[in-house]
Amino acid sequence: MFSIRRVFDDVFPINRQAVAQVQQILRDQFPQLAKYDVAKIPDLLLNPLKHKFRSIVYVAEDPHGMIKGFALLSHDAQLQFCYLDYISAAKNVTGGGIGGALYEHVREEALALGVYGIFFECLPDDPRLCEDPLILKQNRARLKFYEAYQAYPIIGTAYETPVNLDDCDNPPYLVFDSLGQSLELSADAAQKIVRAILERRYGHLCPKEYIERVVASFSDDPIRLRPPQYVKVQQTEKLRPATGKFKRIALAINDRHDIHHIKERGYVEAPVRIRSILKELDKLDIFEKIEVKNYAEKHLRAVHSVEYINYFKRMCQTLEPGKSVYPYVFPLRNAARPPKEMAVRAGYYCIDTFTPLNQNAWKAARRAVDCALSCADELLEGQRLAYALVRPPGHHAEYKAFGGFCYFNSAAVAAQYLSKFGRVALLDIDYHHGNGQQTIFYQRSDVLTVSLHGHPRFAYPYFCGFEDEVGEGEGKGYNLNLPLPEQLKFEEYSKALHKGIRRIKRHKPVYLLVCLGLDTAKGDPTGTWNFTAKDFAALGRILGQIHLPTLVMQEGGYNNRSIGVNARNFFSGLWDGCFTPSSPG
Repeated sequence: MFSIRRVFDDVFPINRQAVAQVQQILRDQFPQLAKYDVAKIPDLLLNPLKHKFRSIVYVAEDPHGMIKGFALLSHDAQLQFCYLDYISAAKNVTGGGIGGALYEHVREEALALGVYGIFFECLPDDPRLCEDPLILKQNRARLKFYEAYQAYPIIGTAYETPVNLDDCDNPPYLVFDSLGQSLELSADAAQKIVRAILERRYGHLCPKEYIERVVASFSDDPIRLRPPQYVKVQQTEKLRPATGKFKRIALAINDRHDIHHIKERGYVEAPVRIRSILKELDKLDIFEKIEVKNYAEKHLRAVHSVEYINYFKRMCQTLEPGKSVYPYVFPLRNAARPPKEMAVRAGYYCIDTFTPLNQNAWKAARRAVDCALSCADELLEGQRLAYALVRPPGHHAEYKAFGGFCYFNSAAVAAQYLSKFGRVALLDIDYHHGNGQQTIFYQRSDVLTVSLHGHPRFAYPYFCGFEDEVGEGEGKGYNLNLPLPEQLKFEEYSKALHKGIRRIKRHKPVYLLVCLGLDTAKGDPTGTWNFTAKDFAALGRILGQIHLPTLVMQEGGYNNRSIGVNARNFFSGLWDGCFTPSSPG
């Protein structure tokens, strides 16, 4: 059993261990490699400009952190191609689908990057070019494997010409995988790409005259690929096309949200919110619904106190169906001695009087966390965008308190989960301040929290969200509040947003979490701003252009006549900003 995830750097311990294991696989499986080529793997990830390629590493990892295999992909955004440097299982690891899973991931990665395709080398299956029968058999098996993905050697060139004529055994083919695209590769584009491969990867081995000769041999326009030898095109059941899933938004829907239905007049956090959004999202062909997995309770305990979690679960289990308990007594003088009566104790853990406890609150909030973590796992696997469409919301839930319709801070749980793998930035664009994540991460520097919201002098939660709240201890400078006036135009909001984005970029996060509140819309009963569908499209586009793996958590938004249209426009803009042709991925 294994999972695939992308490794961005070797800064964090879990990534450092993975990279070290990748280096060991290289030593074991490619003993001819120079020590320098193995040692430079971390630098390839951290310094793409230095190496003239952006390097992308995927690892196949078991539940204990053991790396079963890896793939290293190089990307040139200017020439629009990817080069597969290595793909290998670990020593003594065979079968299990590791190679196929890794190659399918790099194909999805390349397709999302908008390249012509993937180039890589394969040893020949021609007995005239390979003397050893055993190696010839291995070469044929490898080329047969790639043919299932419609990847074929380029023919009619001098690429197989050995540098040293005295050593002409096993000269490599240059194989091209178009990723199922119908694009034709011109001679001019091919020559630039081949020159880049030879000069950057083999410049220390290949004389300049040799490189010029090989590059000039790519004269067919368009280039020609060898016809299938092992898997006939007609055998469609054996072909494995790229799905383009990394160019879609992974969508996790809380399938238990509607059991939490407070049928009381004035309670705006209702199931119709999700239905209204889904109705409009179905009009876009950019989403892929994912299975929501079940996650252990330990993820809750990572951001919420055990006492609060236990109280919330127990209280919900003791209530009769349809009955709600609202907090009404609060421990202003003695917060250290909670009352024995469970219903009275609600105020010990709550920040307001309008967030009820009922039998299904635990189940719905727990499932919202599962949605957030399922989306986080999608980002780890290489997905660019993910959306957790959930209710109840979560951004007002603090370490040991609920409120504002929020019980568990799903965004904070996901941020904590991802923080093991790289720096995280959490941007809250709900109308109301993200007090939950502020308090949870207030003393930490690995998770940056930024919130744009109505000023607390007039907007819930009133007691926090001020500019001078910047973090404490190690977290000083890692909390940014941008409180805004009661009335403002989107142009003014955009200026504040860009200020927040500049701070996010200085943090250099690997992952971005966005708490999306649609309560900034015109006519929302809980807000005072007047954002239109056009504004939400612009907002999404701005965030997409940050070009970070992004998880969007649904938070507020209560104007059900416009919430769906505004969500559709936001995600259309987000997708467009992320996948514009100039995108660096």
